[in-house]
Amino acid sequence: MTSIRHTALSCALLLVAANILIPVALFSFGTGFFPYKPVLPGLAQYFPSEYGGPPPEAPFDRLVFMVVDALRSDFVFSEESGFQYTQSLIRDGAAFPFTAHATSPTVTMPRLKAITTGSIPSFLDVILNLDETDESSSLASQDTWLAQMKAKGAGKLVMYGDDTWLKLFPNTFDRADGTTSFFVSDFTEVDNNVTRNIAGELKNTDWDAMVLHYLGLDHIGHKGGPRSPHMLPKQSEMDGIVQQIYTAIESEEHLQSTLFVMCGDHGMNDAGNHGASSPGETSPALVFMSPKLKTIKSQNPSPLAYKNDFQYYSTVEQSDIAPTLAALLGFPVPKNNLGAFIDAFLPFWERDTDKAQILMQNARQTLEIIKAAFGPDLFTLESPGTARCDDPQSGSIEDLACQWQELATRAGLTAHSTGLKPSIVATSEWLREAQTLMSSMASNYNMPRLILGQALAVTSLLAAVIAASLTLHGSPSTFIFFAFMTITYGLMMFASSYVEEEQHFWYWTSTAWLALVGLRNFNTKADVSRRTLFLSTLLVLTVLRLVRGWNQTGQKFAGGPDIVKTFLNSNPNLLWALVGLTYAWLHRDLIHGFSSLSSPVAFILSTGLVLTAFTFKLAFTAEDAPELLNPAISSILTHLPGSTLIARAQAVFIGLGVSTLLVLVTSFFPSLTSSLSPTTNLFPPPSPLKPLQTLYTVLATIQSRTPNIPLFLLLHLLSSTLTSLLPTLSIPDLSLTTLLLAHTSFFAMGGTNAISSIDLSSAYNGISTFSPVPVGILTFVGNWAGAIWWTFEGVRLLVEKWTELKGRRTKDAGEDKVGVWLQHVATMTVFVAGSVVAVMGACTALRTHLFVWTVFSPKYLYAVGWAVGMHLVVNLGLGGVLFWFGCRV
Repeated sequence: MTSIRHTALSCALLLVAANILIPVALFSFGTGFFPYKPVLPGLAQYFPSEYGGPPPEAPFDRLVFMVVDALRSDFVFSEESGFQYTQSLIRDGAAFPFTAHATSPTVTMPRLKAITTGSIPSFLDVILNLDETDESSSLASQDTWLAQMKAKGAGKLVMYGDDTWLKLFPNTFDRADGTTSFFVSDFTEVDNNVTRNIAGELKNTDWDAMVLHYLGLDHIGHKGGPRSPHMLPKQSEMDGIVQQIYTAIESEEHLQSTLFVMCGDHGMNDAGNHGASSPGETSPALVFMSPKLKTIKSQNPSPLAYKNDFQYYSTVEQSDIAPTLAALLGFPVPKNNLGAFIDAFLPFWERDTDKAQILMQNARQTLEIIKAAFGPDLFTLESPGTARCDDPQSGSIEDLACQWQELATRAGLTAHSTGLKPSIVATSEWLREAQTLMSSMASNYNMPRLILGQALAVTSLLAAVIAASLTLHGSPSTFIFFAFMTITYGLMMFASSYVEEEQHFWYWTSTAWLALVGLRNFNTKADVSRRTLFLSTLLVLTVLRLVRGWNQTGQKFAGGPDIVKTFLNSNPNLLWALVGLTYAWLHRDLIHGFSSLSSPVAFILSTGLVLTAFTFKLAFTAEDAPELLNPAISSILTHLPGSTLIARAQAVFIGLGVSTLLVLVTSFFPSLTSSLSPTTNLFPPPSPLKPLQTLYTVLATIQSRTPNIPLFLLLHLLSSTLTSLLPTLSIPDLSLTTLLLAHTSFFAMGGTNAISSIDLSSAYNGISTFSPVPVGILTFVGNWAGAIWWTFEGVRLLVEKWTELKGRRTKDAGEDKVGVWLQHVATMTVFVAGSVVAVMGACTALRTHLFVWTVFSPKYLYAVGWAVGMHLVVNLGLGGVLFWFGCRV
């Protein structure tokens, strides 16, 4: 007995150490992999000109900069667009259209940084973008076109819209009205709050720059996708704003020299999300508008036919906006800019010396960035033609240095001549080559921290493996399968295509494991008939196939047919029948869960909670995706009291809190409810964990998209079948099954390894203002709803297994309980530590890979979510409490 306890203590200590090392390793690696990129301080000044004289005169003195969040190029330029007036300006030559390439990550904060500084933001900004309270990402001390316009001191800067601008530019705007960007259920007020300020500001004469950032179109994309019925009316609304502003520029005297720019910060994919690097996400529209543009006489046809690659007209980089605005508005190019002036605007200046000077100012500023990255030595040779320039083995930076010297020499020779056109062309080409080189450079990785993080992760894995070898007891086939699965998963992390399509690994692995369990059970001596085993296995595999086909996910077939698209979205009657059936099942289980109360009380409590949740989801869907409602369901809304979505969600949360407290009280203190103890209850007392699992399922349904609600019914059917196989399953079998089905459920509900699949639609349920903790919890539950459900189910099965083992053995029950939990923790920890080691290894080995920021870096962030959020907090934290509770009562 002493030896057994000593082994259990050793395993516990090893597992504690392994799980402490996991977040430490992730933090160490992350700080080396996602460092803040150094920037050149201060504001840029004009460089001395090779061509003499002051900088060329700017054609504009005032700017209206309008960002329409997620404005994909086809939303403006295609034949299906609602931007009819904008298209008329393009045809008349008063608007210059472009497709602006947005590099990954395609989320608002890093894209605004690229637009305003002309630089390439850090991938870490994708995390900071989700935290509205973050101030570390501020651009207050960096050079931007906003800072340059403010330095001119002629007029004020005003901003209305997404408050990300206020976070990036504190104390920059003289007048501002910020709107939070994550209330994605709001399509209307979030834009009306911007529009209501425009008319008055267009009459004011005291500003030089007005920034407008509209969020409604992005919210529509998140909720209903690019083909939502709300999308075309929203485009027409935005087009009306364009008409209002352009008309004022034409008619108001003080706006005659105003440049009007409309652009998207990013686009969206077929699901309406963004963050990754699909063509739709990286192709926002960019339009420069002014009556003065007609003087260039460059007309374009509009509209154009729809294009699958979303490349309309000329494609420029988003970073090109900053140097282009610098020349058009008359200030130096921002100091950290990597953009190149857009050549289409050169005809604004008649003299070639002005054109050459604009490009050389841009080139010299870019040269400073290159010198800071590579050192000045390559760029200080007295003349071209040296051995270094003639070396055929020279790399791209050496080639760029030689081209610069030739360019500088040519500029000096032709400064006072009339043959400047070759120099203009050469300078423009050099800018593009420099931009390509610097944009493709690897991040300044901190290799010691990368190595330290990997060393800690390997140590964690070794500790977990040793603990598992001491504590796990089960079939050899289980351990062989588990080892093969873990190793295969680790190898898969080194291939970008497998990372993008990870869901298939879990689908096929889960199917193979459950089939193996079914086949293996035929050789057991468990008190279960072979007929029952066969039917149970067949039912499990059938239900699993339905779960797999619910949502088409991944990257390659993201828009392909699935159960939701093919049957539910197009058939609201079927959808709401399944949703109603799911809530009816929850209602039944809640009545069963409140069995310590009298039947009437249990019925009233259960009915109230389920009806509150159902009506909230109904009202939410009416706002979120009204196309999913049929006339019969819509008519229910007319009979509901007029409460806001926030109030409805808060009512559900209050009901869940009271019900959870009631379950805990009646479980720990049954004597307090003895007077209510039913003699007429229709159900026997349930497992103590079952009512808590049902209450969580109610929460999961309101945090999930409506078409995913029936999935919980399938998960329940799947778990019920597994319960019938309980006598044939060991503790490692149950842990492995829970691990597999948790990941399968995550992907089946639409999850991927792309940032664009993060669902923010339910992040503000019951919340009126941003608060990082509740928003973070609601977002996590909304995206990991199915995986968390399997934590409840896995713990429930473990408790039932422990109860079975306790009845068979003569050993101390507490020792059995500890042993069961340690086996579960060891299984989970080995896989999590192994996956962290693999992901870190892939990110390190492939840090110069083309897809490092579009595939491997997002996968690292998801690995953090799985390891810290799902494993440490949910599986071990919440799961441990539930296991103790289940065994205690």
